[in-house]
Amino acid sequence: MRAVVQTVGRAAVTVDGEVVGAIDDGLLVLLGVTHTDTVETARTMARKVHELRILDEERSAADTGAPVLVVSQFTLYGDARKGRRPSWTAAAPAEVAEPLVTEVVAALRTRGAKVETGRFRAHMLVESVNVGPRTVLLDI
Repeated sequence: MRAVVQTVGRAAVTVDGEVVGAIDDGLLVLLGVTHTDTVETARTMARKVHELRILDEERSAADTGAPVLVVSQFTLYGDARKGRRPSWTAAAPAEVAEPLVTEVVAALRTRGAKVETGRFRAHMLVESVNVGPRTVLLDI
């Protein structure tokens, strides 16, 4: 599982003209799933995101109660080492990925995080205003 975590002043996901998820002053998490990921991997990713000390004064969302916007993004497993057309073979198929993204969201909520989401398999417009900017790649 792979995530790009960014601190944001605000972030939102729009699908077909409707805002389906939005946060202020929190974390935007772009989340990719690969074939070997499991429920345990998802729970570990949720813990790492929630406890990641990326906010002001080296604090985490767990410390501050900052909201989290989770957006599924299979393209995090794109491989363009050979040529200009990325291969997506390392990305898990939707049938595998969707339940694991749902598990990350559920595990974050179990930990007390306020979580918003995008919409799986939808054409999403993701808008963010980065703070810092601070961006971390988590690769589990």
